[in-house]
Amino acid sequence: MSGAALYIKTDLKITDVQIEILLGIINVYSLVGSSLAGITSDWIGRRYTIVLAGVIFFAGAVLMGFSPNYSFLMFGRFVAGIGIGYALMIAPVYTAEVSPASSRGFLTSFPEVFINGGILLGYISNYAFAKLTLRLGWRLMLGIGVVPSVFLTLGVLAMPESPRWLVMRGRLGDAIKVLNKTSDSKEEAQLRLAEIKEAAGIPESCNEDIVEVPKKNKAEGVWKELFLHPTPVIRHIVIAALGIHFFQQASGIDAVVLYSPRIFEKAGITNDHEKLLATVAVGFIKTSFILVATFMVDRVGRRILLLSSVGGMVLSLLILATSLTIIDQTDQKLMWAIGLSIASVLAYVAAFSIGLGPITWVYSSEIFPLRLRAQGCAMGVVLNRVTSGLISMTFLSLSKGITIGGAFFLFGGVAGAGWLFFYFMLPETQGKTLEEMEGSFGNSKVNARTTDNNSNVQT
Repeated sequence: MSGAALYIKTDLKITDVQIEILLGIINVYSLVGSSLAGITSDWIGRRYTIVLAGVIFFAGAVLMGFSPNYSFLMFGRFVAGIGIGYALMIAPVYTAEVSPASSRGFLTSFPEVFINGGILLGYISNYAFAKLTLRLGWRLMLGIGVVPSVFLTLGVLAMPESPRWLVMRGRLGDAIKVLNKTSDSKEEAQLRLAEIKEAAGIPESCNEDIVEVPKKNKAEGVWKELFLHPTPVIRHIVIAALGIHFFQQASGIDAVVLYSPRIFEKAGITNDHEKLLATVAVGFIKTSFILVATFMVDRVGRRILLLSSVGGMVLSLLILATSLTIIDQTDQKLMWAIGLSIASVLAYVAAFSIGLGPITWVYSSEIFPLRLRAQGCAMGVVLNRVTSGLISMTFLSLSKGITIGGAFFLFGGVAGAGWLFFYFMLPETQGKTLEEMEGSFGNSKVNARTTDNNSNVQT
């Protein structure tokens, strides 16, 4: 959409306010999918919920690709937004539940890897289709999304169901078959099954293929346990999950991803093709560093990567804000400031992608107890999308109000507050099974610093 927006504005003759609403409203629309995803995935299973998301993606891409006017395009965004809400919640949950503890961080970061791969392909397709006619080019930029949605829908049908969902439904026989395929040994599979059974309230001695699951584990009272009467441990988990989702988006990543052509224009690049080519560099850097993060998250740990990442984001945002302010206040074309602005954008997306980007989804999908996981993750996605929507629907207006440099100074301050929050509130979860997570929460300072000390000893 970042590249398509340049041509949609010209073709449909709409204002900047309509553009920022068009770009950002999909995050608000995604709340519908996020709100329904937890219930849907508990009802029909994690796997078929992903299939449903793929079908909705397909419909949304078709509608956007054939949009004759602004209103129809908004409806296409609404449909696609529902698919985004479903996918953002269910992909990390499914991956966390099917993965062994030894590689869960690596595998759970895959959704973020391929989101970034999709962003890169989107930037490349923008550059390629920009050479077509005005009416056809932007419609193909959006309609091409039907291709990955078909692969997603068909590919998921070859994947196993989540063993934790199967246990929640009392299907122990099916669960152990999946665990045998996704564990390093039969012994590990039996250990994982025992832990899941304990979390689901099923007696350890119960080994029938089909068993009755206590009703309290079928999502009744989940919201009450999350918000009305949480234990200190659950309250800490909820705060940690909501906090990491809020700061991921409030630090301005969607402003950079969606409005990078505008940012490069402010930095001094005026040719549309050059702006789109610069966005390809953003996508390439973002995807490259997310791949690095996938190999480091289970080796280095969540906290070290997260704190290093956010520290780098703060520094690059402040440099970007300073260079854009200098460019904005001079009539001369300062090549060093233009180069510094572009370098700062690339450094910012690199820092984001090596930590805060993937770890948000890894961390929030692994810290909730089994009985609360689907709804807890959905709650995090809702806040993530609301924050993203607010940022993307107000960035152009904010830039006009306090200047584009001022906007990035603001994002830098938010990222700094996020670093403090992560340091004091997020304990390390590396190497722990999903059923062991609750023991890490309840006393943030002690758990966080103890884990850091343990990491230093191991090092």
